[in-house]
Amino acid sequence: MVNLTPRQEKWFASVKASLERDTGKPLDEWVQIVMRDCPETERRKREAWLKDTFGMSMIRAGQIVNAAWPEIDPWEDPVQARALLWTDPQSKALLETFEARIAGIPDVLMTQRKSYTAWSRNVQFAALKPIKGGTVRLGIAVPPDSDSRLTPPKNESWSERLKSVLPLCAPADIDDSLVALVRLAWDKA
Repeated sequence: MVNLTPRQEKWFASVKASLERDTGKPLDEWVQIVMRDCPETERRKREAWLKDTFGMSMIRAGQIVNAAWPEIDPWEDPVQARALLWTDPQSKALLETFEARIAGIPDVLMTQRKSYTAWSRNVQFAALKPIKGGTVRLGIAVPPDSDSRLTPPKNESWSERLKSVLPLCAPADIDDSLVALVRLAWDKA
């Protein structure tokens, strides 16, 4: 896979390797089962069916559904996934401003996911997710009490390491103090 830190590559390889060991069936056999027996037609419902029927974790269910019905995979084609995610001009301007402001931080790997863009060093330390209306939501790996603008996350799809969130509405929101918070998160990554 591309678009992964070495730590993420190792983790994904372990998930794949453990599937057959833990279930007694290789990935190809699970693909045949889900394609033959699953009554659902939507991705999330197929994953839920695997979870409910076979006790699969959502990670393994997602792995099986991805293998059975491949779609644009942000792990494999991050450029296309990014273009599909960041379509709103205002949100895209915030993303580009954020990237320009943190460009001086060394050893940063930008990784693209389906619903957000993340930045990692050894582990993920920041992520941006576009929100309807042209705003974005920043997740950052510092405690909420690090800055009065930060709040605890709710149901976020990104790493549990991102302990705080902050809505960004305009490029001016990405000021020096925010860049200092990102640098602090990077230091800990």
